[in-house]
Amino acid sequence: MKKIFLVTLVILSSSIYGQDKSSTEKEATALAQEQLDGYNKRDIEAFLKPYSENVKVYTFPDQLLYEGKAKMREEYTEMFNQLPELHCKLVNRIVLNNKVIDHEEVVFLKSQPALFAIAVYTITDGKISEVRFMQ
Repeated sequence: MKKIFLVTLVILSSSIYGQDKSSTEKEATALAQEQLDGYNKRDIEAFLKPYSENVKVYTFPDQLLYEGKAKMREEYTEMFNQLPELHCKLVNRIVLNNKVIDHEEVVFLKSQPALFAIAVYTITDGKISEVRFMQ
């Protein structure tokens, strides 16, 4: 009887909490999508808009690649200019509180195989404050 009660409780609580994302999760999802849309348009301003001025970009788990929107602008402007076929397809997205985990399929050149990667975005004060990439 205890097992049935516990299973029922888990199902009810997951359906209650699963139905409506929190406002934090909605904001996190919107920011991650906004930067992805800008990336796929290769529009540097649209891409950078959701990021904080002092964003930190890491290789997972904790190797800092660079810090700051100005450096991100340099990195991505060059990539957008050099790779006209650049495109990122979202394979899967998981959102929990202020974290967004995107499984991505990235095409740099159509003549080459796609790269699969994971990007973990952390949202702080309405902006993406950290990104951690793994592949």
